[in-house]
Amino acid sequence: MATPSDNELRDRSTAELLKRLSDETTTLVKQEVELAKAELQEKGKRAGVGAGMFGGAGLFGVAAFAALTACVIAALDLAMALWLAALIVAVVYAAVAGVLALRGKQKVKEATPPVPEQARESVKEDVEWAKTRARSGRR
Repeated sequence: MATPSDNELRDRSTAELLKRLSDETTTLVKQEVELAKAELQEKGKRAGVGAGMFGGAGLFGVAAFAALTACVIAALDLAMALWLAALIVAVVYAAVAGVLALRGKQKVKEATPPVPEQARESVKEDVEWAKTRARSGRR
C-alpha cells in the first residue's frame, strides 16, 4: 500500500483521515495479534519439549530401575556383597534421572514467561510512533 505524502494528507478531509486511521489501526492490531500468536506457539513448543524431558526422566528412572536392576545387581553380586551391588546401581540410576530432570527444567525455564515479548515491544513502538505523528500533526 503506497504511503501518501504530507501534502496529499493535508488535502484530505478530516473524515477521510479518520477513516484511514481507523483502517490502518485495525490492520496494525491484527498484525500484532498474529505476531503474539506466533510467539506463544513457539514458547508452547519449548515448554512441551521441557515437559517431555521431565516425563522422559521419570519414565527412564522407573523403566531402567525395573528392567536393569535385577540383571546388574546379580552381575555385581558375583564380585561383592548383594547390598553393595544394589546401592551402586541405585546411585547410577539416580544420577541419570537427575541429569534429565535438570535439562528438562532448563528447557521449561527458557519458555517462560509465556508473554509475547516481540509483539509487546512492537506495540510500544507503534504507540510511540503514533504519538510522535499526532504531535507533529498539531503544529
